[in-house]
Amino acid sequence: MKIVVCVKQVPDTWAEKKLNPADSTLDRASVDAVVNELDEYAIEEALQLAEANGGEVVVLSMGPDRATESIRKALSMGAARGVHVLDDALHGSCAMGTSKALAKAIEAEAPDLVVFGSESTDARMSVVPAMVAERLGYPQLTFANKVEIDGGTVKIQRITEAGYDEVEAAGPAVVSVVEKINEPRYPNFKGIMAAKKKPIDTKALADLGLAADEVGTAGASTAVVEFADAPPRAAGQIVTDDGNGGVKIAEFLSTQKFI
Repeated sequence: MKIVVCVKQVPDTWAEKKLNPADSTLDRASVDAVVNELDEYAIEEALQLAEANGGEVVVLSMGPDRATESIRKALSMGAARGVHVLDDALHGSCAMGTSKALAKAIEAEAPDLVVFGSESTDARMSVVPAMVAERLGYPQLTFANKVEIDGGTVKIQRITEAGYDEVEAAGPAVVSVVEKINEPRYPNFKGIMAAKKKPIDTKALADLGLAADEVGTAGASTAVVEFADAPPRAAGQIVTDDGNGGVKIAEFLSTQKFI
């Protein structure tokens, strides 16, 4: 069994994000970059499935040069090899362009299963797994908190507001997982050292059969038209309780239309 797990490098969740005034895209160079937290659960689930059913885990990431760091981390956790989709023309890709490039790279791997995190912490769109599945013509099994492989069938428990649904499909399939599915392992020293020797194949757009105007800002279906810094926080109002503090608070809440 071959499992491809898609990993995105994102700005540190706790860092203050800014847009680049030159092209209105996220300024990724100004903050520390980390593996998307929700993708770590996808890596762990892929590794567990490979350990239980046999096979290899291939890490796929699309991003600039520094995204190699995130691929190496996934390799140190136990993945066998990596694929890095790297091309300057990919800068500014929307979800549509991203899914197109990822689908082409996945298609070349011909996997039995594709695993994503449920969303990325920099965009919070949660649409790329479904888009990739549509482009590949694979069934999509999203928001899974449990995944099982039974022969050629993939079974999941899909989280819903009322509990979960049991969903299954014939492979190959695309699965996205939620953070409650497992506890990602920490890379040990042996794994970190081994990851340095594991291969990472670099794929440019030409290798995927894509033109530059199909992705990036040139092919984006959405764009930031205008942005501005958030205004400074206004000074708060101090209420001194001279026996009528409750009345003053009620008056304030009333003016703000809370009551």
